[in-house]
Amino acid sequence: MRKRRHNRSREVHTELNITAFMNLMVVLIPFLLLTAVFSQVSVLKLDLPSSASNEQVEDEPPMQLEVLIRSDRLVLAERRSGVIAEYPLSDETQEQALMEMNLKLQEIKARKSENRNITILAEPDTSYDLIIQTMDAVRIVSPVPGSEEAPGELFPEVSLGSAPASVS
Repeated sequence: MRKRRHNRSREVHTELNITAFMNLMVVLIPFLLLTAVFSQVSVLKLDLPSSASNEQVEDEPPMQLEVLIRSDRLVLAERRSGVIAEYPLSDETQEQALMEMNLKLQEIKARKSENRNITILAEPDTSYDLIIQTMDAVRIVSPVPGSEEAPGELFPEVSLGSAPASVS
């Protein structure tokens, strides 16, 4: 019987100490949350061509306007019919050329109001400032000086590309 009592007294009731583990979690969880890279999902709208069976026959295909930025001139053209207008381009005449092109685009927009696309094709050595000013000239109706009229939109869907080699 004595053995039995002795075995009972050897049983030790201990508690599990998780303090160190809890301290680790308190530090580790905020660190992981702060350093995590959250993925951002963005939606890109693409206009895909419809299938041939659903395509309706149009009377006249839409205009495909292009603005070619050359070193000495701006060329406003329609892809199928050719050059519409040319504007000489130099440091002194740059603003005037953009304004005249804007007026011509306003006339075209008045006739073909459903068209929203235009392509700007620039030579490789074209300055960034000229490309941005050309984009502004084709996208927005330039307000008349002294007029309180808000600027409207011309061709807001602008595509950029490289101009083909000049044939001169």
